[in-house]
Amino acid sequence: MVSSSADSEARSYRNASPGLAFFLTATLSLVLMFVDHRGDYLGQIRTWLSAAIYPLQVAINSPAAGLHWMQDNLALRSTLIDDNAALRKQALIQAAQLQRMAALQAENQRFRALLDSRSRIPDRMTVAEILAVDMDPLRHRIVLNKGSPQGTYAGQVLLDATGVVGQIMRDQIYTSEAILITDPDHAIPVEVVRNGMRTIAVGTGALDQLSLPFLTRNADVKAGDLLVTSGLGGRFPAGYPVGTITAVDGSEGDAFLEVTAKPAANLDRLHEVLLVFSPEAEAQTQAEAEAGSDTESESGARPAAEATQ
Repeated sequence: MVSSSADSEARSYRNASPGLAFFLTATLSLVLMFVDHRGDYLGQIRTWLSAAIYPLQVAINSPAAGLHWMQDNLALRSTLIDDNAALRKQALIQAAQLQRMAALQAENQRFRALLDSRSRIPDRMTVAEILAVDMDPLRHRIVLNKGSPQGTYAGQVLLDATGVVGQIMRDQIYTSEAILITDPDHAIPVEVVRNGMRTIAVGTGALDQLSLPFLTRNADVKAGDLLVTSGLGGRFPAGYPVGTITAVDGSEGDAFLEVTAKPAANLDRLHEVLLVFSPEAEAQTQAEAEAGSDTESESGARPAAEATQ
């Protein structure tokens, strides 16, 4: 009996202890809050407790803070990669546009130079584009996009913005074939501006060199002399720049000098040329064509007359 009553009292105490503990805790908290509010007696204790709990707070918050840091850095890295790719693409597009603008600017400068040279030349002329270039290194021939309907003719002079380029060999309906002054089969009458001496400039097969093979040892020429067309023969009008003498050599006992010149025209960078319509050259070409047709007709008529006899 005594044992059972003791057990019941213990159970009653355990059942009542949570309520009692809560009551005591609440009462103590209220008393502490009142005392702290009236005299701030617990400030130092709060400071010590905060300092003691801070490492625990840091440890608890560290995983979340680390996760946020990683997320922010990954997002920033992804943004930087995207921005870098976009900037590279934009830079590539702008570089391509600048290249195109540079090409357009160079083309504009070429046309300006052609138009400027056209205003300085009294003869009638037109601009022709180069369609093809002979790939043979020793045959300096080009094909132009102008033909006989545009008035081209064999022997017509070609110029660029700086000097004589060559002349048309054959004119067709839609195109014309021209020979450059540096072709080994081409020769042009020239005159030294400094003293008026006349000679012949012959192509060497190199785009940057002409030869003057008919100058004797006592010829008054020197490096730097400017050569222009002399007008002899009536093919090339007088006064157009042909080139500049670059070297004058000659050994003892040689009858002729070895004289080379650099063409005035930019033959290695041709895109367009000027076709010069010279009345004198056109008249000479027409006369030569008529003379050739008359010779052919006479040669054809002679065998016929002999056959009738």
